[in-house]
Amino acid sequence: MEITSHWRIKKQRYALVGEVCPHCASKIFPPRDICPECGDEAKDLYQFSGRGEVYSYTTLYNAPAGYEEQAPYTVAMVQLEEGPLVTAQLTDIDEKEPEVGMPVEMVTRKLGSEGDRGILIYGYKFRPVLEIA
Repeated sequence: MEITSHWRIKKQRYALVGEVCPHCASKIFPPRDICPECGDEAKDLYQFSGRGEVYSYTTLYNAPAGYEEQAPYTVAMVQLEEGPLVTAQLTDIDEKEPEVGMPVEMVTRKLGSEGDRGILIYGYKFRPVLEIA
């Protein structure tokens, strides 16, 4: 993906900004302009809370090209509090085994680097919700 593409999607990558349908109130992520529920136009921006729970997960031991140094890593489907499912890497789980239903929150982390100059690409990942005692 080129740098210009990253700038076009920075709101959804860094802040989980999607859309809400003004017709049926469905929350949409990633933004699509057309509501998948009712088929009407949905261009109203919506800021997701970034909180949710693990819906499903898997651990990758044989990573695709460009991600070998991160293996093994865990990817999860996260059901956001507002409803949509988001696929993202889990982070800050150490040796802890993730669980379905585990509360998580979005964090911005390095996704990788690109090109000869090693331009760093950041985006969202999810970590277990920190419990403050």
